[in-house]
Amino acid sequence: MLIRMGGRQDSQSRGVRIAEAAFPSPFKGGLEYSCAARGTWNIVHTGFLVPQCHEIFVCAAGCLRGVVLTAAEMGRSENFSTIEIRENDVLVGGMEQMITEGVTDILNGLSYKPRAVLVYTSCIHHFMGCDIQMCYDILRRRFPDTDFTDCYMDPIMRKSGLTPDQTMRRQIYSLIKPREKDVKRINIIGSNLPADKESELYLTARSAGYELTVIQDCKSYDDYQKMGEASANIYYDTTAAAAAAELEKRLSQKALFLPLSYSYDEISKQLDKLCGYVGAEPYDCSEGISKCEEALSETAKLLDGAPVEIDYTAVLRPFSLARLLLTHGINVTALYCDSISGIEQGDFEFLKSNYPDIYLYPTMDVSMRDIERKRNVKTLAIGQKAAYFSGSGYFVNIIESGGFYGFTGIQKLCGLIRDAWLNEKDMLSLIQIKGMGCGCV
Repeated sequence: MLIRMGGRQDSQSRGVRIAEAAFPSPFKGGLEYSCAARGTWNIVHTGFLVPQCHEIFVCAAGCLRGVVLTAAEMGRSENFSTIEIRENDVLVGGMEQMITEGVTDILNGLSYKPRAVLVYTSCIHHFMGCDIQMCYDILRRRFPDTDFTDCYMDPIMRKSGLTPDQTMRRQIYSLIKPREKDVKRINIIGSNLPADKESELYLTARSAGYELTVIQDCKSYDDYQKMGEASANIYYDTTAAAAAAELEKRLSQKALFLPLSYSYDEISKQLDKLCGYVGAEPYDCSEGISKCEEALSETAKLLDGAPVEIDYTAVLRPFSLARLLLTHGINVTALYCDSISGIEQGDFEFLKSNYPDIYLYPTMDVSMRDIERKRNVKTLAIGQKAAYFSGSGYFVNIIESGGFYGFTGIQKLCGLIRDAWLNEKDMLSLIQIKGMGCGCV
């Protein structure tokens, strides 16, 4: 049977009503597609959160093209090098020597001495059984004053074990060395964007005399190493679980999982947990809830029933956000997600039972490249992918919840929604800028 590949398709033909959607995988796997929304981070962006580091990618030429461009767009080409693997290197062997001698040659030729080197090996090294650990042992002996860590460019691991994103969020903390603990110091880890310093996380910790540190505030490698003094690590993104577990095991830093949520009850529960750890009085959530109700009411009035579409790259928990908005009179009509996180199951089931006509759409299904990217009515999009697929210039341009958290996070997001509704953006130009917050222009 021949299938027409050209022409626009009705978007609903590519989606599924949430009433018929299966948890956690509402769509079948297959040929994948990447739309033009580029604001999310990749492993190059995340690696450069380590101050005074140098990244070295050991990959085939086709794989190197994207990461080289990312480093150039960030203005970090001087901190970035590559070792190209060619067919003959695979056939003849000697991959370990290629890594050690290649990295050695690069470091000896640099005009500066990096404090840390992140070496990214690739899929081919796994296929060939390369002794990567031996390579690092040799490099550490040759460069005793430089810290090395293993990073990976292995898309073959996207759907088994830790994903490259989860692995990268773990590895950027792997260079932190053990230090004497400061019981009044806590890190917030695992997020590409810094946590909002006006959030309840900071307010609660400060009220008890605690200092919170994020990697984004570390201006030097010495600042970064001071993160080893923390007694605990807060993480609110589930993709940081491996990082928190590794630090708890290696540095004896307690892992505090305070998941981001758009539920008042969940936010209150997480703040109580933090108060219990720092020894503060239970957090009074009444004022925060009252301000959220006011912000949501104002937002619902402004939108006046207009359709709202949300994608998973904008916020860490799109189903939780959809539930909050819908129960406050804001008309969420579509969610873009390829799978549903386990932490979202309760919100998914709630929406399925109470709002069965919401449509779920995949973002990576190849058929999405031909959907009609235009709406007949003015539509508010939350996230770049939602903006792209809906064709709307009225969109909230954030990723990973923007670093917002708690009641203050809800209020600030409502403010961004209202601003997006009143001020149209040049959507196609904005969403093509890679790595929001990285200075790529």
